[in-house]
Amino acid sequence: MIRLPPFTFRRPTSLQEAASILTGDGPGTRLVAGGTDLWPNMKRRHQQATSVVSLLGIEGLSGISASSGAEARIGATTTLAEVAAHPRVRELYPGLVRAIESISSPPLRNMGTLGGNICVDTRCTYYNQTEEWRRSINYCMKAEGEICWVAPSSPRCWAHTASDSAPMLAALGAEVELVSVRGVRRVPIVSIYQDDGIEYLAKQSDEILSAVFLPAASQSPICRSSFWKLRRRGSIDFAVMSAAIALWLDAEGRIERSAIYLGAVASYPKPADKAVAKLIGEIPTEELLTETAELARRQATPMDNTDFQAQWRKAVAGKYIEAALREALGWEARRIAPKHSPSSHGSGVAG
Repeated sequence: MIRLPPFTFRRPTSLQEAASILTGDGPGTRLVAGGTDLWPNMKRRHQQATSVVSLLGIEGLSGISASSGAEARIGATTTLAEVAAHPRVRELYPGLVRAIESISSPPLRNMGTLGGNICVDTRCTYYNQTEEWRRSINYCMKAEGEICWVAPSSPRCWAHTASDSAPMLAALGAEVELVSVRGVRRVPIVSIYQDDGIEYLAKQSDEILSAVFLPAASQSPICRSSFWKLRRRGSIDFAVMSAAIALWLDAEGRIERSAIYLGAVASYPKPADKAVAKLIGEIPTEELLTETAELARRQATPMDNTDFQAQWRKAVAGKYIEAALREALGWEARRIAPKHSPSSHGSGVAG
């Protein structure tokens, strides 16, 4: 049995107290809610903490407020299962529900929280290993070492984003509320990420993500959304590539606004800007979607840091993006699900 290392466990009763502890206890302090990511990482010594502050039980940090034509609010410690099961969320934000239902397995969705998944640690083949395995290669940059084994000549870490909710929330134009001893601020969710496998969160280290806000303009049927996820098995596994799509059509059926974000191909939810620009002002056609998917595929630059070969993941990215676009439009998805892939790890694909 792998045991947790020693640390001080703090249980504040208010968000203000939690913010004060986070500031006062210093840089070795971590936040925890469901613990589905932090506890295993601490057991494997991927992450360390001298103090852990629990957010569970703090009033106002959980719960959902959602209604047609109004902005939706989801508390950060609301479990993933609660978000996915909420009838209004299911009706108004189907792409988000699809993304959340793809996360891990039912037991972990009953424990894991939306805020936790938004802030979940990045992943890499060379990092997410046992202590003995990591020590045998002299560690990597993300775990005490000085080199990124994915790109040894690079000065930065290339671990990829592991959140499934983040790309879809970014596509929907979500905002997050951040609380610290300095006060409260609300920012677009895309602004809290940066393309660095170690320092992947751009928010301040003493800030607590307290809530997520979804705009009324991103509700169905005004907005058409979809989420497709590539992974080895149909549940449990982390994404090796994902596509989050949101489309807004005018009365004539032209695409007046769109958003495409890719997951697990960079250290942050990666926007496919060139593909988005291709769609604006156009009436959807087979050719348009194929060309758009190809543009997005070119912006997907997966590296050899997770399951399946990077070249194959990039090739399949176009197929998944096109399938997600078709589904968002209500067309037949024409999913490509090969029985075998050019991977040394075996075969089988699940989305």
